[in-house]
Amino acid sequence: MKKNILSFIIVIIAIACNNADKKQEGSSDHTTKAPKTQADSLMNDVMDGHDIGMGKMSKINKMQNEVARIIDSIAKLPVKAKYAAAPLKVKLDSLAADLSYAEKAMNKWMDEFNMDSAVNNIDKRIQYLAEEKLKIGKVKIAILRSLQKADSLLKSKL
Repeated sequence: MKKNILSFIIVIIAIACNNADKKQEGSSDHTTKAPKTQADSLMNDVMDGHDIGMGKMSKINKMQNEVARIIDSIAKLPVKAKYAAAPLKVKLDSLAADLSYAEKAMNKWMDEFNMDSAVNNIDKRIQYLAEEKLKIGKVKIAILRSLQKADSLLKSKL
């Protein structure tokens, strides 16, 4: 029994060490792989922008739901309270539009992005990936700014 446990522990340690070595060498994960060409570097930048944006999409959805809930609550208030909450509602409407834009921009970019674009023409590929880097950069900024605005507005007003 002790031999089996010892063997099991040795196997686990060997696997863990092997995985650590692969990460240090630059495994297939695009964030750790050293780019070999300008196209590789651009692809890494594009994918990093994508990963950051996608990592925030669930928070975008949560914030959209929270903003919608608050707007619905304001709509149910008595007339005097609605009037008093009008400036907040304007800010919430603007925030809802920003969050919606960020979500739609990410979805549009993903629908239109062609990972294999111009793989046989390096100059066209570099041009394409440079353009996509700019596009995903703008999408990432829209996502991060809308979330920052949401955090600021919701924390300060509620």
